[in-house]
Amino acid sequence: MHTVAAVVQGTGAALRTPIRAPLLFMGLLITGLAQLPISVSVPRGFWALPENLTAVEGATVELKCGISVPGSAVQWAKDGLLLGPSPAIPGFPRYRMEGDTARGEFHLRIEACDLSDDAEYECQAGRSETGPELVSPRVILSILVPPKVLQLTPEAGTTVTWVAGQEYEISCVSGDAKPAPDIAFLQSGRTVSSISVDVSEGSQEKLFITEATARVTPQSSDNGQLLICEGYSPALVSPIKASITMNVLFPPGPPVIEWPGLNEGLVRAGQNLELPCTARGGNPPATLQWLKNGQPVAIAWGTELTHATARSVLTMTVRPEDHGARISCEAYNSVSVGTQERSITLQVTFPPSAVVILGSVSQSENKNVTLCCLTKSSRPPVLLRWWLGGRQLQPTEETVMDGLHGGHISMSNLTLLLRREDNGLTLTCEAFSEAFTKETFKKSLTLNVKHPAQKLWIEGPQEGQHFRTGTRVRLVCLAIGGNPDPSLIWYKDSRTVMEPRQPQEPRRVQLGSLEKSGSIFSRELVLVLGPPDNKAKFSCKAGQLSASTQIVVLFPPTNLTILANSSALRPGDALNLTCISVSSNPPVNLSWDKEGERLEDSAAPPQSAQFKGSAASRSVFLRVSSLDHGHRVTCRAHSPELRETVSSFYRFNVLYPPEFLGEQVLVVTSVEQGEALLPVSVSANPAPEAFNWTFRGYRLSPAGGPRHRILSDGALQLWNVTRSDDGFYQLHCQNAEGTAEALVRLDVHYAPTIRALQDPTEVDVGGSVDIVCTADANPILPNMFNWERLGEDEEDQSLDDMETMSKGSTGRLRIHHAKLAQAGAYQCIVDNGVAPPARGLVRLIVRFAPQVEHPTPLTKVAAAGDSTSSATLHCRARGVPNIVFTWTKNGVPLDREDPRYTEHVYHQGGVHSSLLTIANVSAAQDYALFTCTATNPLGSDHTNIQLVSISRPDPPLGLKVVSLTPYSAGLEWKHGFDGGLPQRFRIRYEALETPGFLYVDVLPPQATTFTLTELQPSTRYRVWLLASNALGDSGLAAEGTQVSITTPGLDQPSGEPDDQLPTEQPAGKGILPPEPPGLPLLPVLFAVGGLLLLSNASCFGGFLWWRRLKHPAQGISEKTETGSEEDRVRNEYEESQWTGDQDTRSSTVSTTEVEPYYHSLRDFSPQLPSTLEEVEYTPGFTGLEVEDVAFPAHLYDEVERMYAPPGAWGPLYDEVRMGPYDLHWPKDKYEGSGRIYDQVAGDSDSLPFELRGDLV
Repeated sequence: MHTVAAVVQGTGAALRTPIRAPLLFMGLLITGLAQLPISVSVPRGFWALPENLTAVEGATVELKCGISVPGSAVQWAKDGLLLGPSPAIPGFPRYRMEGDTARGEFHLRIEACDLSDDAEYECQAGRSETGPELVSPRVILSILVPPKVLQLTPEAGTTVTWVAGQEYEISCVSGDAKPAPDIAFLQSGRTVSSISVDVSEGSQEKLFITEATARVTPQSSDNGQLLICEGYSPALVSPIKASITMNVLFPPGPPVIEWPGLNEGLVRAGQNLELPCTARGGNPPATLQWLKNGQPVAIAWGTELTHATARSVLTMTVRPEDHGARISCEAYNSVSVGTQERSITLQVTFPPSAVVILGSVSQSENKNVTLCCLTKSSRPPVLLRWWLGGRQLQPTEETVMDGLHGGHISMSNLTLLLRREDNGLTLTCEAFSEAFTKETFKKSLTLNVKHPAQKLWIEGPQEGQHFRTGTRVRLVCLAIGGNPDPSLIWYKDSRTVMEPRQPQEPRRVQLGSLEKSGSIFSRELVLVLGPPDNKAKFSCKAGQLSASTQIVVLFPPTNLTILANSSALRPGDALNLTCISVSSNPPVNLSWDKEGERLEDSAAPPQSAQFKGSAASRSVFLRVSSLDHGHRVTCRAHSPELRETVSSFYRFNVLYPPEFLGEQVLVVTSVEQGEALLPVSVSANPAPEAFNWTFRGYRLSPAGGPRHRILSDGALQLWNVTRSDDGFYQLHCQNAEGTAEALVRLDVHYAPTIRALQDPTEVDVGGSVDIVCTADANPILPNMFNWERLGEDEEDQSLDDMETMSKGSTGRLRIHHAKLAQAGAYQCIVDNGVAPPARGLVRLIVRFAPQVEHPTPLTKVAAAGDSTSSATLHCRARGVPNIVFTWTKNGVPLDREDPRYTEHVYHQGGVHSSLLTIANVSAAQDYALFTCTATNPLGSDHTNIQLVSISRPDPPLGLKVVSLTPYSAGLEWKHGFDGGLPQRFRIRYEALETPGFLYVDVLPPQATTFTLTELQPSTRYRVWLLASNALGDSGLAAEGTQVSITTPGLDQPSGEPDDQLPTEQPAGKGILPPEPPGLPLLPVLFAVGGLLLLSNASCFGGFLWWRRLKHPAQGISEKTETGSEEDRVRNEYEESQWTGDQDTRSSTVSTTEVEPYYHSLRDFSPQLPSTLEEVEYTPGFTGLEVEDVAFPAHLYDEVERMYAPPGAWGPLYDEVRMGPYDLHWPKDKYEGSGRIYDQVAGDSDSLPFELRGDLV
């Protein structure tokens, strides 16, 4: 039972808590009593009584109630509330009375118990005829509610950080429960004993909350462990838990330094020392710090998390100053009370860092020198000894003193007598010690014994030799012996020779350095001779010794100067010029010339001059003019011995008023809206002070204006030039010496504009007319007029039969004997070289009498004569001026008052159309010959249109072969009259050597070209073409519907009858293999199959004929509904405009003389395969929808080009474009100026409904 299960569950959970022993005992007692028969007396009328129950929330319980009194109304009461006698207790969906009522069982079943079910219950039986009312004893249903959650503080699931050894308080609160749960704490798996518990009321009546508080003291072993709060309740199978993770902080262990060796602290200078320091334990891990003599050392350290060990390595290079240093390693973390330390004191052994010799080793020969040898501090001290070459010397004194870092300094003194042979020997002081046996420390010096040189002389050119200026001369001074090396010094005239200090000065002197070769010393002096070197004395000295030499230099004049008697010159002034040659060696000859012309002059006697040379002078007399301004007079000094000439010039500065030069531009050409520059070519000294420009008596502002500016050279710059700026501009120039004037003309060119053009220009056919074009332009050129004819074709643009003339600003296009083909738009183009050319359009209208289209002698239009259909007759004519249409029927004018006749007339240019719509066509009244007459003031014309009944189509026309290959043949034909219904085409063909016919349906249905495939090479074929509509086919007897072909062999070239290339290559899948020999049964099989197909087709044809006879009237009414008056208009006019006589169903322009429009073969689905003939071709195609046909881009232009001369007229109606997959016109009728289109019914796959009977 559910009740027992609930009690057992609760007691099982209570076993975990000792304080719940009474509750456990009570649960066991209740369970045992529930399983035993009731021994006490049962009240009268009850054979089963309810008992006290305990259940866990969510369980299902059942309270027993058995009544032995039949016929009584039984119900339960909850806390005194009657629940009612119905088994499904209203208002308590979880309560229900169950049991066999016939046996008196009225047990109360409660599902999904909750706290609201915790109440007292009693079973009651109402008064009946057989007995009084009955009430059972009250029982208690006790609901146990387990705690759902434990709220732990700190928050459960978190990590708390505590310090080892400190006490902390935590609390754990249970959720609502019944009875109050028990709470216990576990620290690292150990039960916490110090707990205080407080039980309080819950959020609802009968619910309790338990709050427990514990005080814990974490230890280092608790680090990373869990502290768990567990809640126990009789309603729980297992306790609920909440936990936190303890992060316990505790200090690390002492640090340990690992010394690399046996003798701790003993090291040597220069040694690389590595000291590891480790500290184990601690949370957080230890922080290690190295100290040297109490000062921190920056060293990185790491931590091994697995062993909680911190490690740091001190790396240092031992130096002498580290002797006695104290190296310490400290370990601590954030919870350490103090710092733990481990230290080592260093004992450093170090050699002397240097050996120094004090005193000079440079002295004159046969003199004593005193030297002292010192070492830097070392530990232990070292000994010293002296060496000269390979000979040991005895010191005069030795001393040891205290040094740095606990070391010692050694000192040794030495006195030595110097001799010439000791010069260059090495004197060495050596330090040594047993502590440093593998090292040697010493200091060496080289003895320098001084003595003088023995000889001095100069090597170079002979003394007094002559050289040209600029010559490079090399002098070398040499000496033998001497210590120190003799310093060879060069002198020029008692002044020391020095190289130029500034880099920009020409390097005329190069002084070499002292060089030594054995015992010979030399120093070079290189000179680039100049005038200052002439007869100069060059000496070389070394101590008391000296040597000298002298050089003679030949040089041209060092300076050529021209002196003038006046600085300001004017035309006519006299000028005296004197040329002076300052110094040269030897003397020079002077001369004067002007622009290459030798001048007469006078000379003065030569004189002594600088650099021990000679000076000369020469004068000339001149009279100047304005043309001399800027010219030069040249003085030349020539030295015959040097063969050199030096020149100097004097430039004339002549003051004169402005003078215009010969290259002054007098006419400037510019383009309108462009820029113009009026240049100025004037000569004046001084330069002109002002340039004044005037135009038409007005002075232009020198400061410039919106469209002009005067440049610094006087030129006038204009922009945005207009034709009003054309004219003469006067220039006035002025300076301090005078004035000058000039006239400059500005010629402004501008693009042509057409001033007059007669539009339109009219002329009768055969007459003559001039199209006159008058333009305004500058310049006006003889051939600037050109004419163009606007048209789509090149033939339309020809002007061969017209005459062009021009005179001045007027051009003419003369037309003789005007023709219709010359009507249209013409363009007058005027181009004088200035862009843009002017263009003007003019229309030439050629007036002519009406010309009605006559496609055939008799045009047919088909319509059903059932008085419910309509027909539209289309009459189209050309003529200028406008045309008036009149209609007659069988020669009698139409009655305009008859409402059955409606006419729409359209005019567009020279094209005119009349659409006559006949409503309710009657075979008796309207099957007649209608005549359309077009009239204008120049004449009239007419055409006849026959209105006939709907019939089978006319045979196609002009079947011919356009290409031929061994496996295919390309066919082409023209449409015939479609009989007023959509027509299709089928090809029948036969191989003459093989019995039977094959049929191929042409797709798309409206195509007029087709490629017949699956043919055999070298085979004769006969091909027929049939047209059919819903009423039947055109038959095979008509002329032009059959053709005979012979396919070429495989070894013969493919081609076309007119030597054209084939339109299609054979496809691999369409090739039929040649008939194998030796099969005589094949004709028999064809014959049998043909008979079977013929019989089936006959039956099907009879069925169709029966349907035609059965529904004549019904078909006529349906046609009337689907085909309105506008439908007929579109059906007739649309085809003539759209296909260009490709499909002439119900068309006024059906003809066999006009080339049809061919649809592209690439725009339809794969064609149907050939089939053997069984019966005569059955009209209509079953299951075929409108094919995907590519429509031409211009539907109506094609028709107009066929019947009209080029350029004579435009399209009659605006284009209606269709997509490649839409054969249907727009459903909305549009009617406007120049157009009327209505919906046309789509093609039908079978006979129209209104025609399925006899024709009227």
